[in-house]
Amino acid sequence: MNIVITGGTGFVGSKLTEHLIQEEHHVYILTRHPEKYEDSEHVTHVGWLKDEFHPEAHLENVGAIINLAGESLNSGRWTEERKRSIMDSRILATEAVIDLIDALGEKPQVLVNASAVGYYGQSKIKTFTEETDHPGRDFLANVVKEWEDRASKAVERGVRTVFIRLGVILGEEGALPKMILPYKLMAGGNLGSGEQWMSWVHIDDVVRLFAYAIQAKDLEGPVNGTAPHPQRNKDFGKTLGDVLDRPHWLPVPGFVLKTALGEMSMLLLGGQSVVPKKAISHGYHFKYPELKPALQSILVKE
Repeated sequence: MNIVITGGTGFVGSKLTEHLIQEEHHVYILTRHPEKYEDSEHVTHVGWLKDEFHPEAHLENVGAIINLAGESLNSGRWTEERKRSIMDSRILATEAVIDLIDALGEKPQVLVNASAVGYYGQSKIKTFTEETDHPGRDFLANVVKEWEDRASKAVERGVRTVFIRLGVILGEEGALPKMILPYKLMAGGNLGSGEQWMSWVHIDDVVRLFAYAIQAKDLEGPVNGTAPHPQRNKDFGKTLGDVLDRPHWLPVPGFVLKTALGEMSMLLLGGQSVVPKKAISHGYHFKYPELKPALQSILVKE
């Protein structure tokens, strides 16, 4: 199958591209700077999001589009300008995906759009499944709602559409290297109260779930891309310390994080317990359903 990926050069996109190649698909990566990358037998880089680029002219027989494009949430303090950039990066890219679908002579079978568990808002007492049909009221929930609303326009074009609401992705890149740094310095501990939920997922399951969503023709709408067993921050930290053979003992007060990070501190102090009810009911089997083996697979080298 010919598969188009936006955001294909990032952490998730590069791992997903490797997986799809192994499954003998051809991957077209849409990028603003195709000249920076070398094509191969199974990967073609195509320019987009600039007036001079017309990606539809380089694509044919596209079976699926995977939209991963969007600016990182944790690369800087959330000023008003930064928040606009976080929102716009997702909205503009997703609208460009819809425009591409319109421009293609033959529509793809499926659009798999990245999303986030931030849709549900924050709670220390609720557990969320895909049956939760109303978003939270904070900034992240609003971003995700607008993101999914734009992607859902593919449904109007007759394209099966899946939104994979990702939790904290555990891998050699992304959030985990920042999480382990305090433990390496023997200073790991609870963030704030430690009672906030962390809905996590191993990078291998992220990749496999996106690939599964392409093939599972009865799967559509929101799908929680989280492992079946979310953890409270205090329990996640204890397990992380155990895997690293480092103590979990030095808490960071919530007010310190709020002072240092401002509104962005919600990424560390907020959270939600999210379970992948739909993925499991549709037959997806997690490679890493439990936290400790997931962390060991990344952090413990033979």
